[in-house]
Amino acid sequence: MSSRAISKVAVIKGGPSAEREVSLVSGLQCAAALRNEGFEVVELDAGPNVVSQLQATSPDVVFNALHGRWGEDGCIQGILEWLQIPYTHSGVLASALAMDKDRTKAVYRSAGLPVAQSVLATRDSVRKKHIMAPPYVVKPYNEGSSVGVFLVHEINQAPPPLDSSMPDVVMVERFVPGRELTTTVMGDLALGVTDIVTDGWYDYDAKYATGGSRHIVPADIPSEITQNCLDYALRAHSALGCRGVSRTDFRWDETLGPGGLILLETNTQPGMTPTSLSPEQAALAGYDFGAFCRWMVEDASCNR
Repeated sequence: MSSRAISKVAVIKGGPSAEREVSLVSGLQCAAALRNEGFEVVELDAGPNVVSQLQATSPDVVFNALHGRWGEDGCIQGILEWLQIPYTHSGVLASALAMDKDRTKAVYRSAGLPVAQSVLATRDSVRKKHIMAPPYVVKPYNEGSSVGVFLVHEINQAPPPLDSSMPDVVMVERFVPGRELTTTVMGDLALGVTDIVTDGWYDYDAKYATGGSRHIVPADIPSEITQNCLDYALRAHSALGCRGVSRTDFRWDETLGPGGLILLETNTQPGMTPTSLSPEQAALAGYDFGAFCRWMVEDASCNR
């Protein structure tokens, strides 16, 4: 879409997911940046009346700053397709696939991309016994931002105490030791690799609390691993059918060399908070935060 055709942008944020608070911050940041870029910006907290909000606002483009379920899983994308309002990021199918970690892995495998062994199991069975030999990770199969992630280190450790806040079915995944790496894709370009350094597990607080983690960008890793991350992220973006901006996360077991790199997941709507990873990589590629947001608005469309 030509930038000349865009004057009003609706930034949708918040919503009812477990990642509501992060989304509110992302949306606030993006709205401010887009105003500085010269757009008329309306901020909408997505709720049950989101359709009437959008119809009353009548934006030229929707900047989707929602994270998690309903905003990142194809639901809001379907509404925007129905209303024929151009929007940012991925479309219905890619969003739904990427939010479902088990189906994402099936797509990765079909594209020849390496993943960790995992199974789906009921919440009750996981809290009664070890579903696989430790170390392993238990997480919702359809949430992001490390919401509800448990790490079981050893066989003597009790199974994770999952409560009703976890879904009835969860993913149990072999834990891959080593470094946490991530790569953002912008259109058809992989921007770079970040090495995420934390004192412990890269959980929700490590992602979003000030000082919760350190980001080394570009990552100080062998060139072969850098190239593999860039290649794998582009292939994941393409295989899932992503559009606009996505971010693929990796674990790399250095003791295994290139064979120790595995894909964890692809985020179709990466965070845009002050501690988020994708804006840092965009800045390294020459896009300040405002230019990064502008690029996404100008990339917006229907039929994504």
